[in-house]
Amino acid sequence: MDFFKKKRQWDKETDVLVVGSGGAGLVAALAARDAGASVMVLEKSAVVGGTTAVSGGVVWVPTNHHMADVGISDSRDEALLYMKRLADGRGEDKLIETYIDQAPGMLRFVEKAASIPFTALARYPDYHPEFPGGKPGGRSLDPGLFDSNELGDWKKHLRKSPIFGMTAMSVTEATDWGVFSNPLKLPFKLLAERYSKGFVCYGAALVGQLLKALLDQQIAPLLGVAARDLIVEEGRVIGLRAEQAGRELHIRAKKGVVLASGGFEWNARLVQQFLGGIVTHPNSPPGNDGDGLKMAMSVGADLGNMNEAWWCPSVVIPGEEYEGRQLNRGDFAIRSMPHSIIVNRRGMRFVNEAQNYNDLMKPFFAFEPNAYERPNLPAYLVLDQAFLEKYALLTVMPGQKPPDWLTRGDTLEELARKVGIDSKGLAATVARFNRFADEGVDQDFRRGDSLYDRFYGDPQHPPNPNLGALRKPPYYALEVHPGTIGTKGGARVTVDAQVLRAGGEPIPGLYAAGNVIAAPAGSGYPGAGATIGSAMTFGYLAGRHAAQQKPT
Repeated sequence: MDFFKKKRQWDKETDVLVVGSGGAGLVAALAARDAGASVMVLEKSAVVGGTTAVSGGVVWVPTNHHMADVGISDSRDEALLYMKRLADGRGEDKLIETYIDQAPGMLRFVEKAASIPFTALARYPDYHPEFPGGKPGGRSLDPGLFDSNELGDWKKHLRKSPIFGMTAMSVTEATDWGVFSNPLKLPFKLLAERYSKGFVCYGAALVGQLLKALLDQQIAPLLGVAARDLIVEEGRVIGLRAEQAGRELHIRAKKGVVLASGGFEWNARLVQQFLGGIVTHPNSPPGNDGDGLKMAMSVGADLGNMNEAWWCPSVVIPGEEYEGRQLNRGDFAIRSMPHSIIVNRRGMRFVNEAQNYNDLMKPFFAFEPNAYERPNLPAYLVLDQAFLEKYALLTVMPGQKPPDWLTRGDTLEELARKVGIDSKGLAATVARFNRFADEGVDQDFRRGDSLYDRFYGDPQHPPNPNLGALRKPPYYALEVHPGTIGTKGGARVTVDAQVLRAGGEPIPGLYAAGNVIAAPAGSGYPGAGATIGSAMTFGYLAGRHAAQQKPT
């Protein structure tokens, strides 16, 4: 064994090698360094941040120490009851318990290591606050704003969202200002001033502060380095083969490799293999090709939750691109506003349009065995002129001329004909929905009943902030596509984020976190930031555990 170790040629060496620079990877690196290990971070793109950087940047942490600041109590038992129900049997109880037990400690560690001024979002409810153990707010945490000038030359390497990357408002401010329901009253001058000064928000703010902490520790991510294959000796992962600008790199990891490279939603073959091809419009950066998943599979990792994703409806503006691929915009709020509905090609509603984006998508995939088809695909967002006069539609502000990419009809019949919807079905659906809107109660899908629904509605619209009749022509339609902010199936891990073999034993030297692993949340989505909260928690556990191992 010693003979072969001496003969192998390594280009680089470190104690803990982290693959990926999103929330999971950056926290893993910080935790490993804090525990005394040398650390190296690989990022295959030219920018740092992964999916985390283009997200809302919110972190979901039950029983966090900031909840008391906003007068909301929480307990381990409540969080467990809530998360286990939402997991729907698809998440492992021990990992759910680990998340709930370890996330508060992770939060305190990150706040200290990266000086992030997290604040609890008092009015941002869990995604099912009406369920036992759900909360009206407090579990989701806002990372605030970040002055990217603090990164020095690394400022240009911070990934920003192609959608809200030019704005600079915290999640708290966005909520208080009514960014969805009252967009014309935003302080545009202030936002422009902040942007010109280099301030970033949401996921970029979270990543920027984590990156700054790493740089302060003299850990500079290696950019443009794609991890390809794990190197194994006597059953233990001791490093990996990577590529940089066409050159091979063999990197030794004396204590462990942490896979934190995101999901596989942009890999058409893997999507077809595990998700049946139903994800057609992912919302994440195009680099999420399943690199970590493929490496884990190659060394015999056990897999779980492979048919699940963090679902999100997508809409498209023709011609928009991000890193050479079509830009798909997640719809988080348009469908929740009054004067809008979602229908299938029969013109029928089939879901509560204001439901959280993960659970909203599930009825899209319903299967009808007699016709052998998915009756809710394709689906369309239908709205009227009253919507366009009051609310923003993607890049279109209230009162602006409707764009060419938005299908228009002077009547519902004309609109239906143009997009291929059954006109009689649409007319009947709109008539029924209008009665509900007038009464303020959606008798079919309970839209507006949940506190979560109302959070994304228009509080100035009575009697129901989510219901508004479609009566003012012209009418408009926009196709809603199956999307995801990331897959949530992958390697099964231990409570210390060690990757498990199919037989159930850990693979020595291999760890994983984030969307590379089988998500503890199972099929559910507990609240805003649960994706990042889980990723950071298991990244923290991975980095800390790996740093404590004996070097190979």
